[in-house]
Amino acid sequence: MAQQPSMQKGIVKQILSGDNVIIRGQPKGGPPPERQLALSNIVAPRLARRAAGESPETKDEPCAWECREYLRTRLIGKEVQFCIEYKVPGSGKEYGCIFYKRDGEWKNITEELVAEGLVEVRRGGIKPSDDQNNLNQLEDAAKAAKKGKWADDTKDRVRNVQWTFESPRNFVDQKKGKPINAIIEMVRDGSTVRAFLLPNFEYVTVMLTGIKCPTSRRDENNKETFEPFAQEAKYFTDCRLLQREIQIILEGVSSSATQNFLGSIIHPAGNIAELLLKEGFAKCVDWSMGVLTSGHEKYRQSERSAKEKKMRMWKDFVASSQPVLSIKEKDFNGKVVEVVNGDAIMVKVGQDVKKIFFSSLRPPRAQPKDDGVVENGPSRDAKRGRPLYDIPYMFEAREFLRKKLIGKKVHVRIDYIKPASDGYPERQCATVTISDINIAEALISKGLATCLRHRQDDDQRSSAYDELLAAENRAQKNAKGLHSNKEAPVHRIADLSGDVSKSRQFLPFLQRAGRSTAVVEFCASGSRFRLYLPKETCLLTFLLAGISCPRMKAFTPSGTQISEDEPMGSEAFRFSKEMALQREVEVQVDSIDKGGNFIGWVFVDNVNVSLALVENGLAKMHFTAERSAYFKELEMAEDKAKAKKIGVWKDFVEEVKETTVVIEDTERKTNYKKVIVTEITSGATFWAQTLDNASQFEQMQQQLRQDLTDNPPLPGSLTPRRGDLVAAVFDVDNLWYRARIEKIEKDKVHALFVDYGNRDVVNATKLASLPAQFVTYPAQAREYTLACVKVPNDEEHVYELMQSFAKEAINREFSLNTEYKIGGQEFVTLSNPESKQDIGSALISNGVLLAEKRREKRLQKLISEYNQAQERARKNRVNLWRYGDFTEDDAPEFGA
Repeated sequence: MAQQPSMQKGIVKQILSGDNVIIRGQPKGGPPPERQLALSNIVAPRLARRAAGESPETKDEPCAWECREYLRTRLIGKEVQFCIEYKVPGSGKEYGCIFYKRDGEWKNITEELVAEGLVEVRRGGIKPSDDQNNLNQLEDAAKAAKKGKWADDTKDRVRNVQWTFESPRNFVDQKKGKPINAIIEMVRDGSTVRAFLLPNFEYVTVMLTGIKCPTSRRDENNKETFEPFAQEAKYFTDCRLLQREIQIILEGVSSSATQNFLGSIIHPAGNIAELLLKEGFAKCVDWSMGVLTSGHEKYRQSERSAKEKKMRMWKDFVASSQPVLSIKEKDFNGKVVEVVNGDAIMVKVGQDVKKIFFSSLRPPRAQPKDDGVVENGPSRDAKRGRPLYDIPYMFEAREFLRKKLIGKKVHVRIDYIKPASDGYPERQCATVTISDINIAEALISKGLATCLRHRQDDDQRSSAYDELLAAENRAQKNAKGLHSNKEAPVHRIADLSGDVSKSRQFLPFLQRAGRSTAVVEFCASGSRFRLYLPKETCLLTFLLAGISCPRMKAFTPSGTQISEDEPMGSEAFRFSKEMALQREVEVQVDSIDKGGNFIGWVFVDNVNVSLALVENGLAKMHFTAERSAYFKELEMAEDKAKAKKIGVWKDFVEEVKETTVVIEDTERKTNYKKVIVTEITSGATFWAQTLDNASQFEQMQQQLRQDLTDNPPLPGSLTPRRGDLVAAVFDVDNLWYRARIEKIEKDKVHALFVDYGNRDVVNATKLASLPAQFVTYPAQAREYTLACVKVPNDEEHVYELMQSFAKEAINREFSLNTEYKIGGQEFVTLSNPESKQDIGSALISNGVLLAEKRREKRLQKLISEYNQAQERARKNRVNLWRYGDFTEDDAPEFGA
C-alpha cells in the first residue's frame, strides 16, 4: 500500500489491547509527546482485568492475549507511520490505521489482524468504503479458514492469570536463583515495574534489588508531586523495558505485608539497574542490597562513577574527607593480642599495638526494658557492670573471636577513619581477614552482630559492605543468634573477686580439682590476673605463686595512686599480657590470701607462667616457692637470668664468697641395681622397675585384681579427676592396673600406668576407685634418661632411635647405675649383667644416638668409650652417618 501524504511518524511505546496503542511523537526537548490511537473499523477481544475497588476481576475473551501479543511483537519500540481517520466528538478519542515496515514494505497492521482472525470487523453503513469492503473480505476468509477467534477451540485459548499470592515469600523460595521469562506490563517508576511471568501468567510487582529511583507522591488533595529526576528516570526505564521480553530473577520480598517482590532484570542489552546508577537516576540502597544475587561491586562502582561526575541526583554531592594514609599504614599484617568485646581487636604490628574496629559492624547491644530503661550492665543485685556476660550474645561474639583470632596472624585493610565525636576517640575501621575469611562477615552470618546502616550519602563503609548485608540476610532467614525467636542464652556468673567468704567456700573444691581450665579475662600486672572458669562458672582474681613480680603504677577508681612503677614492672605486664591474655589456660590453686584472691600456678600451653617470668628476668623467686613442686625449676631459671644479667638482674653483682677448694672425684662411682625396662617414652628416656621387691609387687598386683573381681565396681560410678590414683583396665590384656589420671576429654581419660610407665587412653567406664590398701604402695616404675648421650633433632631419627632402643632393652633385665642428676631427673647407664655390654655404647655404635661432650673427670673414661663407638658408626656410615659427617665443629657443649 502506498504511503499517504497525511501520514505521521512515531514510535510505538505500549500496546494497551488488541486495538489500542500508545505512540510517542518526535522529542522536542524533554520527554516526547504521547497519543493514544485506536485501530478503526475493528473490535479486539478484551484482556483480563484484576479486581479494583468495586470493579470485579474479569477473564480474557478468547484470543485476547494472542491479539495483544501479535501487535506487541511487531510494533513495540518500532518506528511506524499512522494516520488519523476521525476523532470522537466530546471525548476526543482518535481512530486510525498504523503501518509498519516488514521486508522493506509498509504493512497495514489492521488488515493483518483481520486476516489472522484475531479481531472482528465493525460492519455497517449504507455505503461501505473500499477499505471497509477489503476488511470484510479478509474476515470472511479467516472465518472460512477457522483462524484465530473463529476456530473451534477458542474457549481453550484463554489465560488463567494469577493476580495475587497467598505467600509471596514461599513463591520466591520456589523460584529463587532461577531466571524466569517475563514481559514488562508497566513501569511504575524508574526502579519499579509490573510484569507477567511466563508461561503461567503470574502478575508481579518487582522492585529492582539494590537500587531506588526518585518517585512521585500524592498529597492529601490527591495531587501528584514528583521528586527531582523522577520523571526522567521513569522515561529512561520506560524506553528500554516496557513490554519487552526479559528475564527476572526473584530475590526477595520487600516486606511480609506487601505483594511487592525484589528482583533483578536480565536484558540482552545490559543491566538496567547498572545503567540507572551510572546515569545518576538511582542510588544503591542497603536494605535490599543484601539479597542481591550478584554484581554488588558493579552497582557500587556505577554509583561512584555518577557521584564523581556529579550527575543528576548527585549534582550537589560532596565526598567526605579522609586522612591520607600510606599503603603501609592502610594495608598490613599483624598478630591479634586481644579481643575488645565483639566489635574491635588489638593487633600487634612490630612493637606497636593498634586498636582496630570492624568496619560497618554493630556488636550486640543491651535491649530496652519495659520501663524504658536501657539495661547494659548486670542484674540489680550485682556489684559491678558486666556487659560481656549480661548483654545477650555479647559473650558468644567475644568467644567466637577469641577462639578464632587470639595469637593468630590477620590481614588488616583500613576502610575509613571515624573522627572523634561524642566523647569517643578517633577509630580506625577496617576489614580484617584470616585465611581469606572476612571476620566481620563470619560474625554477622552467625547472628552474633549486625550490619551497620549508613546514611545514603555516607561513603565511609566497609569495602565488603554488600557481603556483610548478604551475611545478615542469611542469619535472619536462618533465625540465628540475635535474629532468633528463642530466649537469649543467660550467663549466671559467680564473681568471687574480693568476696572472702565465697572464695573460701570455693577453695577446697578448686584444690581437689587439680588443674582447672580457665580463660584469662584481664591482666592487672605481670602476676595478677582475672580469670573466668567456664566449668565452675565463676570469676576470680588470681595471683601467680612462687614469684615476686615488679609492680606497675596503679590507681583506685577514685584516682588515688596505690602503687609505684617499679623497674621492669611494665615489661612484666606486657610479657604476661601477650602470653596469657584471653587464652585458655590451666590453673592449679594452692591457697587464697586475706583479700580472697586465689594463689597458684598458671600454665599456657603447658608452660608455667611463673617460670617464664623468672627465666626472662621479669620476676624473682619468692621464698614460698621452696614448698612447691616447682622450686628446683624456678631456682635454675633464676640462676640463668642472673648469669645473663637480664631484666631485674641487669645490675646484679654476685657476692664474693669465701671458696673452699672442692676436689672433684676422678673415679666414677658405681652402685648397680637390677632393673627391668618396661617402657621407652621419647628419645633416650625410659621407664624401669627395680627387681628387689618383684615378688611383693606381684602379690600386690594379684591381690588388687582379686579384690576387684570379688567386688566388681559399677561401670561409670567413678568421677575421674586429674591427678587421682585409680584402678584402670588395660585394653591389651583386659586386666586391672594402678594408673594416675593425667587428662580428661569427655568420656576419654588419659592415664599413666604408674607401675610400668606406659600411657593409654581409657574409657571412663573402665575406671574404678583404688582400694585404700593399694594407694600407699609405692609406684614400681621410675623414669630415667641415658647418661652422656645426645638425642638427634630430626623426628625421623628420633623414631629410629626409639625403635632400636626398644629392640635392645624392652622387657629385659639390666644393671642400672646413676651417673648424675639434673633437676631431679636421674641420668643413668644400663649394662647387660652377663655380657657387661653398655646399652648407650651399643646404640651409638648402631648410629642412632650421639655421644655427649661433658667435662666431668669421673666420666671421661665412659665418654671416651662412647666417642670410640661413635667413630665406628661414622666410619661404617650407619643410620645417622649414612650421608657422611653431619655435625658442626662449633656444636654447643653440654654439662657442667
